[in-house]
Formats: sequence, C-alpha cells, structure tokens
Amino acid sequence: MQNEQITEWDRVLKARNPDRPRTIDYIENIFEDFIEFHGDRLYGDDKAIVGGIAKIDEYIVTVIGEQKGKTTKENMERNFGMPNPEGYRKALRLMKQAEKFKRPIITFIDTPGAYPGIGAEERGQGEAIARNLLEMSRLQVPIICVVIGEGSSGGALAIGVGDKIIMLENSIYSVLSPEGFASILYKDGTQYERAAKEMKITAKDLKDLEIIDEIVKEDNIFENTKKSILKNLKVLQKQTIEELINNRYEKYRVIGSNL
Repeated sequence: MQNEQITEWDRVLKARNPDRPRTIDYIENIFEDFIEFHGDRLYGDDKAIVGGIAKIDEYIVTVIGEQKGKTTKENMERNFGMPNPEGYRKALRLMKQAEKFKRPIITFIDTPGAYPGIGAEERGQGEAIARNLLEMSRLQVPIICVVIGEGSSGGALAIGVGDKIIMLENSIYSVLSPEGFASILYKDGTQYERAAKEMKITAKDLKDLEIIDEIVKEDNIFENTKKSILKNLKVLQKQTIEELINNRYEKYRVIGSNL
C-alpha cells in the first residue's frame, strides 16, 4: 500500500538521492577481485566512467558503470556522472576486450546525461555515443545492463544496449529529465511533476511497456541485484552467439510496437 502512494516524481527524487549506492558500491559489494582499467587510448581517462574486470561467483566478467560522487568534491572529480566522449570510448575499449576474451559484460547506468560541454562536442560526443550503440548491438558476448539510479538521454543509452535490461525499483530511465521535458513540451519548467507522470520513466512503467526485463527490489539492494545478474547470466550463457545477437536485435526492433 505504501508503494502505491509513491508518485512518479518521488521516484525521480529517490533516483537522484546523493546517498543512493553508486557503481563503485555495487562493484565492492557484488563482485570480487575487481581490477580497474583506465583511459581510452585516444585522449585521456574519464572518471565519470569506471570499468575493469571482476569475478561474480564462477564468472569472470567485464564491469562498466557511470560513477556519480556522494560529495561536492567527489562530484567535481567524477563530473557529476556525466561522461565525456573519452569515457564512452574507454567503455567501448573494455567491451571489445571483453568480446576478445569471451567475457560477459555488466553495465551500471547512473547519469543525468552525457556532458554537453564545448570540449566534449569538439571531441565527438555524438559520434562516441552512436559508435557505442552500433558496437554494443553486435557484440558476441552476453550484455546485462542495470539501471541503478538516474538513466537519462544518450548518456545512459551509450552503455545501455543489452540482452537484459534490469532496473532498481526506485530508478528512472528516460530520454531527458522531467524538467527538460516540461520546458520543451509544456513551455513551463515548473510542470516537472506532471512531466514525470506522463513520460513513463519508472521501472514499473517501463516493465509494463516491455522496454525493460526485470525490476529489482531495494530491500536488500546488493544481494537482490547480484541474484538478478547471476540468474540472467546463466540463461544468456546457454545461447549460441547467433541466438544472442538475433535475440538482441529482435528485442530492440519491437520496442514501441505496443504503444
């Protein structure tokens, strides 16, 4: 009954809560022997993206996630979880490495969007995101994407093309923020609560629309997330490469057909 009283805007606020677990918290509590890799081998290292290899039960996997800070200092260092193009290129480098060594890929999505700065645009922000969408669609290893907080715009999609899409119950996934939606569609940025409801951005809405595959309860957040990842990994590992890629294609091909 209590959950039924939570509005869509309440979910947005929960997803943005600075005390919410971040990617590194999930890595530390779910995986073992994590080794972080740095840099895109083209420009530099973007701390808004964390990635490396780790162990989860018997599986060796590549883990990649967007990392917000919990303090102002951490957020400045992590660019508030808004990756530059070198962050997405680092993620792609690690994904291609995972494909080479036949490691499943786990991504954690938590960003208000890709960084819109002049430097990011000069270095090819749009191309970097588009390249990731293309490459992830045809990677020959299982991909599981977990939305752990705020998943907004192309900044989320750039590491969000997967065989299974999982959302935490108080996370959101959307084309842009409710505030941005209200400003554009209603010409009134104060209508963000109305926008949050109309946009269908909560885990329940997206599950009903068959855009995501599973909702993870947050009562025991790390244990539940780990169980979900392992359950889906076991299913995906049984598929041939051809089945994996064909199923991934069909998954995205039908999105929106029931609207």
